[in-house]
Amino acid sequence: MDRAPADDAVGGPDPAGRRGRSRAPLAVRMRPRTLDEVVGQQHLLRPGSPLRALVGARSGPAAPTSVILWGPPGTGKTTIAQVIARGHDTAFVELSAVTAGVKDVRRVMDEALSARDLHGRTTVLFLDEIHRFTKAQQDALLPGVENGWVTLVAATTENPSFSVISPLLSRSLMLTLQPLERDDIGQLLDRAVVDPRGLDGAVALAPEAREHLLDVAAGDARKALTSLEAAAGVALSHAGDVAHPAPGAAGGPGDEDGDKKAPAAAAADGEPDAPVTVTLEHAEEAVNRAAVRYDKQGDQHYDVVSAFIKSIRGSDVDAAMHYLARMVEAGEDPRFIARRLIISASEDIGMADPSALQTAVAAAQAVQLIGMPEGRIPLAEAVAHLATAPKSNASYTALDAAIADVRAGRAGPVPLHLRDAHYPGAQQLGHGRGYQYAHDAPNAVARQQYPPDELVGRDYYAPTPYGHEKQVGHRLEILRAMVRGTGSSSD
Repeated sequence: MDRAPADDAVGGPDPAGRRGRSRAPLAVRMRPRTLDEVVGQQHLLRPGSPLRALVGARSGPAAPTSVILWGPPGTGKTTIAQVIARGHDTAFVELSAVTAGVKDVRRVMDEALSARDLHGRTTVLFLDEIHRFTKAQQDALLPGVENGWVTLVAATTENPSFSVISPLLSRSLMLTLQPLERDDIGQLLDRAVVDPRGLDGAVALAPEAREHLLDVAAGDARKALTSLEAAAGVALSHAGDVAHPAPGAAGGPGDEDGDKKAPAAAAADGEPDAPVTVTLEHAEEAVNRAAVRYDKQGDQHYDVVSAFIKSIRGSDVDAAMHYLARMVEAGEDPRFIARRLIISASEDIGMADPSALQTAVAAAQAVQLIGMPEGRIPLAEAVAHLATAPKSNASYTALDAAIADVRAGRAGPVPLHLRDAHYPGAQQLGHGRGYQYAHDAPNAVARQQYPPDELVGRDYYAPTPYGHEKQVGHRLEILRAMVRGTGSSSD
């Protein structure tokens, strides 16, 4: 159980200056202290909003309720909780679902009740990663939340509808945080470069480096600031190497231009510090990969795979490859991806290209045989085949229509001539009598009734004019005429 840190612990002004600055990570030092310093999330920060109420007054008939903050990493959930902690006349308690248990929760509730009854103080409980709490642990929160002993501020990166129990959801206000816009992240970077709590002007950020950091941040403020700190560290390290070159190096002992001073050396001689420029090369050396935002058992899992299948159905092979890449990079189970491809081949392509199902099944078998990362190759081949194949859901909708008739009671007796005649006494019942063996008929198509009486003439399968199914449609017209005796018997 952690209490709210003091200002100096989170990067407040340091009287010792830049060299004595807190060793806390840049993202912690630059954490906003008021809601006005928070960038983005303006839909939650309007005057009169629940978050404004939590930070301000907490009395009266419309006192603010507990809230669940749901959003991707780096969108400000912890920051908002810390700002709430600075509110008036409150006790702030922070728990992490990773380490806290039921006893910790009950102890907080008891202390909150005492603080309210003895001192008239409201306790704000910040619970990080609430989705990691078991049902029993979440149940332990209910008395305190329901009776107002605590104002719960819970944070989660997973959809609370899947991870938070219904009684707790009904007693809390769910607020959705959005990924930060590129301009928001840029504002944070610019502020961190010059702010005394941040880099305090020790570096200057080249435009190309700034753009690269914005690219890798992917809407995550913490990722952006962490990347900036790493890039600044690389730039300052290289500047230090220039200030203290190896023997024989430019500017070092034995070099004819050794009297030229590097910026750091000039600073050592008492000249003003010149900021070290963080270049694109420094930024790429520090971080060269964008974060993949994906939770394999929550909302992102379902959203990405939904977009994946819909892109295949919509014949956008490039979008389908993008979503495949996101799942592969996030470590999604390749067998799950393969199963979805098999379903897509049957549901969305069907008889328009019967080989699509063969490709999907082969990709699934290949993944089982060779594993990852090589398994991504047959998966990509299957995605390309399915996305570019002609589409038809005719066989799928045909079955659904037949199922609807069966459920509606349209399932009459099987015609006698089609019934099993292999067991003793079956022929005496008339089973199999008059059955026409198709292979003995012209073109191997016999004229006879196959469906129950009440479904004679009922058509379920309606081939589309796309791909292979166009040929199937023409043949089907001939077959129906021959079987039902309504047309020519020649193919």
